[in-house]
This record gives sequence, C-alpha cells and structure tokens, in this order.
Amino acid sequence: MIKNNAPDFLGLEGRVCVVTGGGSGIGRAIALGFATYGAKVVVLDRNLEGAQSTVAEIVQIGGTGVAVACDVSDQASVKAAAANSAKALGPCQILVNNAGVLGSGTLDTLSLETWNGMLAINLSGYFLCAQTFGEQMRAAGGGAMVHTASIAATYPTVNGGAYSIAKAGIVALSQQLAIEWGAVGIRSNSVSPGLTMTPMTAQAYSKPGTSERRSQAIPVGRVAEPQDIANAVLFLASPRSAYITGVDLLVDGGLSSNLLSLIPRTGSHDQ
Repeated sequence: MIKNNAPDFLGLEGRVCVVTGGGSGIGRAIALGFATYGAKVVVLDRNLEGAQSTVAEIVQIGGTGVAVACDVSDQASVKAAAANSAKALGPCQILVNNAGVLGSGTLDTLSLETWNGMLAINLSGYFLCAQTFGEQMRAAGGGAMVHTASIAATYPTVNGGAYSIAKAGIVALSQQLAIEWGAVGIRSNSVSPGLTMTPMTAQAYSKPGTSERRSQAIPVGRVAEPQDIANAVLFLASPRSAYITGVDLLVDGGLSSNLLSLIPRTGSHDQ
C-alpha cells in the first residue's frame, strides 16, 4: 500500500528494506521514506528504544516495520539480526548501511583503541552487514545496497581523527561490492552527505550563528535536513536506478563545488 496516495514511482512497494542506525537522524528519515512508498522496513539500531520509536512512526502512517536490536560491529549480533528480520518480514531485498558514530582527534595523538572503535562501527560494521544480508540477496537472485559515507571521504576535516578515513573506506567498499556482486544481481552505491543537521551533529550547531555561517557557504543556502539525504538513498535503492552501481552520490547542496570561492582573496584577479 502506498501511503499518502503517492504513486509507486520508485517501485518500492512490498520490498523488504533493512536500515541500520534507523533509530534517529538520517536513518530514521530513510526508514520512514521507505515506509511511505509501501516498503516493509526493518529498523536496526543498537538503541532498541530508538528503533522502536521509528517503527511507531511507521505504523502511524499505516506502514509495516519491525525494530531489531543490533550492534553492527559485532558479527554475532549482525547474524542474529539478519535471522530475526528475515523471520519477521522476509529476506532482505534492500540494505541501507547507515549506522555510524562521530569522532575527533589528530592522528599524532589518536589512540589505537579510539581508531579501532571508529573503524569497527563506521567501516567493519558496513562490511559485516553487507556480507550477512548479502547472503539473503544472493539466495533471492539480487538486491540493492546503499551505504552512507560522507563529504569527508573526499575532503578530510581538520581534527577528524579516523572519521574521514573510515568514510573513504565506505566508498571503496561499496565500489568493491559493486564489481564483485554485480553478476549475481546485487547493486551497490554510496551517498556522501554534506553538512547535515541531525541529533548526532546538533552540538556543532549549538553556538549562535553557526548554522547561518555554514549556510552562507552552501550554494542552495541551507544546511541539509535528514530528508534530503533520504531522498537520494531511496532513488539509489529503487529500480529507477537499475543501471547505476559503484557510484558515490555527493549530496551536499553544492558545497564541494563552492570550495575555491571560500579561499580568502587579496585582489580581484587572484587565482
């Protein structure tokens, strides 16, 4: 059933979609987007209450969803989540790898524990979920994967610690999956959000004027909302993008195209 009388333009009705980190922020927007187009949504999150809250919203709009606790950095947890989700709604047809954490620190002082912790969730977790849910896709004859990377994968941030490195790894992982699994009908793409307002990034915008200054650097004139990223994910996950795989879609409002204009100038003919 398509919600809000929306036509099934994306061809997602009835598809079983698994969204990691679906308890808040971008993941929640993605899960609700799938439900809006009639998909059956499995919301994975290590915060089960957050996942249940997202499912409650899905049910409110007449959708079908189930919340499953999952720590994507733990292989046993991922395997259990895959089994439970398949039992509840059927084998996974679409996987959105979205769970992630922020981190900071310079590489000269970054501890190995912090480094490993970041990569365990932001990169190894994506691999584990792709491998595990990919088994269900192969058995069913195909599917689609979309992985949330970041603009930081291409443009590392100062004091970004292992975050930018992990996000660059996600892009590479997605492309590797695309070339290895394309022959069995599995597509793999990534999206790289730019500046986005989410519960996880809210602290960065807590200082008055921060959002306004950042918006001035973005050609479309505003910081992204989770729905902006979700819209791109829904397209890449849908049959509408059936001939697209191995792509990283930058969703940044034009920020990366505007970088040279942000360099201080001393005269009108500066290069």
